[in-house]
Amino acid sequence: MDINLLVKLTARAWSLPILANLHQGVPGRQAPLLAATGAGRTAFAASLVHLAQLGLLERNPGHGHPLRPEFRLTASGREAAAMAARLLGTVPCADGALLRRSWTVPILALTGQPRRFSAIRSELSPITDRALSVSLKQLEDHDWLRRDLDLSQRVPFPVYRAANLGLDLHRAIGLGRG
Repeated sequence: MDINLLVKLTARAWSLPILANLHQGVPGRQAPLLAATGAGRTAFAASLVHLAQLGLLERNPGHGHPLRPEFRLTASGREAAAMAARLLGTVPCADGALLRRSWTVPILALTGQPRRFSAIRSELSPITDRALSVSLKQLEDHDWLRRDLDLSQRVPFPVYRAANLGLDLHRAIGLGRG
């Protein structure tokens, strides 16, 4: 999975929990998935549509009622679902809300090695400076990200690197980046 698909995938809060539950064998119908994720109906429905648009889910032909369809993972959806299950299995329930935020997973995917703010922003092209700053601060506050000063240059600058649980999450994402 590339970083652009990861950004699109995490744009909806309930995408990762839906995929993880499907990976763990929860039936692809709305009621069991709603119960397993704890999502609200509107946000849940928007996430299902979003996953189908990304090509990670499809309607299961011949199953379900037209108003209550059954969904199944596509081939690329199975890979994403396995990654989602690894991520959610790594995080304690109390920190699940932070994992559902749009930029948490993409930022952690990029910060296996120390990265400057500008390098993170350029790889996550649709992110605004403010959204990146807020996300980095939240990850720092949860101790998932470490901010250090690089003094090797004439002008010192901060670098960010996944740490503690953030490093475990970086490995669980498995984009093949350092």
